[in-house]
Amino acid sequence: MDRPTIVILGAGLGGAIAAFDLRHTLGDRARIVVVSKGDTFHFTPSNPWVAVHWRQRDAIEVDLPTVMKRRGVEFIGVGATGIRPHEKGVDLADGRALHYDYLVIATGPELAFDEVPGLGPDGHTVSICHVDHAVEAAKSFDAFVQNPGPIVVGAVQGASCFGPAYEFAMILDTELRRRKLRDKVPMTFVTSEPYIGHLGLDGVGDTKGLLESEMRQRHIKWITNARVKGVDAGMMHVEEVGEDGAVKATHDLPFAWSMMLPAFRGIEAVRGIEGLTNPRGFIIVDKHQRNPTWPDIFALGVCIAIPPTGPTPVPVGVPKTGFMIESMVSAISANLKQILDGEQPTFEASWNAICLADFGDGGVAFMAQPQIPPRNINWSASGRWVHTAKVAFEGYFLHKVRTGQAEPLYEKLALDLIGAHKVRRTPVSTAKESR
Repeated sequence: MDRPTIVILGAGLGGAIAAFDLRHTLGDRARIVVVSKGDTFHFTPSNPWVAVHWRQRDAIEVDLPTVMKRRGVEFIGVGATGIRPHEKGVDLADGRALHYDYLVIATGPELAFDEVPGLGPDGHTVSICHVDHAVEAAKSFDAFVQNPGPIVVGAVQGASCFGPAYEFAMILDTELRRRKLRDKVPMTFVTSEPYIGHLGLDGVGDTKGLLESEMRQRHIKWITNARVKGVDAGMMHVEEVGEDGAVKATHDLPFAWSMMLPAFRGIEAVRGIEGLTNPRGFIIVDKHQRNPTWPDIFALGVCIAIPPTGPTPVPVGVPKTGFMIESMVSAISANLKQILDGEQPTFEASWNAICLADFGDGGVAFMAQPQIPPRNINWSASGRWVHTAKVAFEGYFLHKVRTGQAEPLYEKLALDLIGAHKVRRTPVSTAKESR
């Protein structure tokens, strides 16, 4: 009997470790093929450091064909242009077509810069969403420091990943103080969140108080419930929305340099497939990370559909943090093993959230179990140790990818944080069995 073929779309934070975990869990029982747009893994959480020259891109890159071959995983460095679920087919940009028995979608998002006129690298703001963007941001930052002026940082309506925006605002503050330029740079944080520290999670612990305090300490002004209407060269047009949804103020914010996170949507290759995606193109999954319409398709990470925590005056998405993604990987691997054993899948991802937000000279960490309230653990803390922990975590995760390890890294981090800060210990699992 031929081995089933498992195709993984995407080789980022989720797709790469999914390949390693599936190989570890299934052994030689399946052919595993990874499809990625390009041959290089980038450690996305380090992009804010790249944008201010605290990292060079080659320090956060891994050559995927080499490590995948070493782990017995086939690798195709060509992006997908479409999938045909009824035929179990994947179409590639070079004209080839792949057949799969099981498909794992881990593509990450498409960046919806076009939804706000003038937003993004092709407009008037920089981006840290991709390492290519971060490299270009570093070049423009070099020009900015020669003629400093106001900075605007934040996340537009519909964004779902707010941590990097806070990180980058604080990192910029730290870098500008080191350069003795902070006094020449007024800073404004603009966010669609209903309050500072909401994070798309309705806050975690005292993230509201911690992040507001950091911003006051660093002289960063903020506008919440913000809807960015458009960006011109040197000017951002923002509507501030009240709790009733009506516009209560408008702001024309001048800037000499700006980084705004966009909203996300599903990639073009999957958008519009009935039963597979929601209207934004995110993959619909059940509690086993399995699509209800196409049960041979699984999905994990930023590309999956998760409803918001509740209504907000301006649309706010829900982040998919690293711990959550890792638990999805573990659940999918365990479920596919059960399926190959002739059983029904029973494992569920734990959907907990852990984040280390580095500020260069300190930072904020938080843990939410589960991610959506009410929670068993609702904890946040700040201090210089967060920066040290983020640096160590970067090195550890890159080592994991370079060596093809399947170790549940975020679970280890969670247990270490719980132990170190004496939070009430509860069972932490990257995947739980529901039967």
